[in-house]
Amino acid sequence: DVRPGLPMVRRVKEAIQKEEKQKEANEKNRQKSIKEEEKERRDLVLKSALGNENKGFALLQKMGYKSGQALGKSGEGIVEPIPLNIKTGRSGLGHEELKKRKAEEKLENYRQKVHMKKQANEQAADQFRIRFKNRQEERKMEGDLRKSQRACQQLDMQKDIDVPKETWFWIESEEEDKKDEEDKEDECTSSDLSVSEKLHILTAYLREEHFYCIWCGTTYEDSEDLSSNCPGDSAADHD
Repeated sequence: DVRPGLPMVRRVKEAIQKEEKQKEANEKNRQKSIKEEEKERRDLVLKSALGNENKGFALLQKMGYKSGQALGKSGEGIVEPIPLNIKTGRSGLGHEELKKRKAEEKLENYRQKVHMKKQANEQAADQFRIRFKNRQEERKMEGDLRKSQRACQQLDMQKDIDVPKETWFWIESEEEDKKDEEDKEDECTSSDLSVSEKLHILTAYLREEHFYCIWCGTTYEDSEDLSSNCPGDSAADHD
C-alpha cells in the first residue's frame, strides 16, 4: 500500500525508485527513428528566426524591412511566415480530398437511408391505420347487415313469406350452414357481392317492401310517410 501518509517499506521504496530510473535510462538510450530526427531538426529550424545570412531576408532589409514588421507598403501584410504543410504519408496528391469526398458521400448515403427508412415506417403506420379503420367499418357494416337480415326475416314472416327473396336476405340457420359444398354451388352467388352492396340492397328492399328503415328502427305507414319522415337510406344520411 503506497498511499500518502503511510510508512513505506524501504525495500518497496527502493524498488520503485529503481524502476523509475530504469525507465528514464531506457528513454535516453532509445535510438530515435529517422522521422523523429527529421521532425526535431525541422522544428528547431522553424523556431529560429532568419538571420542576415539568409539572402531573402537580406534583400528585405535592403528595401527597408525590419524584423517583426508586417509586409506591404502600408504594413497591411502578414507578420509571420506562411506555415509549412509537411506531408509525411505515402499517399499521392489529392488523396486527402478524395478521402474527404468519400466520407461526405458515405454520410449522405447514410442520411438518405435513414430518411427512406423513416418514410417507410410512416407509410407502414399510415397503411396500418387505414387497414384498421377499414376493418372497423367492415365490422360495423357486418353488424348492420345481420341486424337488417333479422328485421327482414321477422317482417317477411309477418306477411306470411316463407322463402326470402334472396337466400342471404335472412340469417342462415345452423342446419343450412352444414350443407354440402355442392348445394352451396347451386345457390345464388351472393359471395360475389360485398358486405356494403348486400346492405344497400337489403336496405332498399326493407324500405320498398315493408316501409321499414333499419337506421331509424321504425316501420312507416306507407312510402309517402317514409320519404317525408325518414332522413335517407344510409347511415351517413341519418348521421
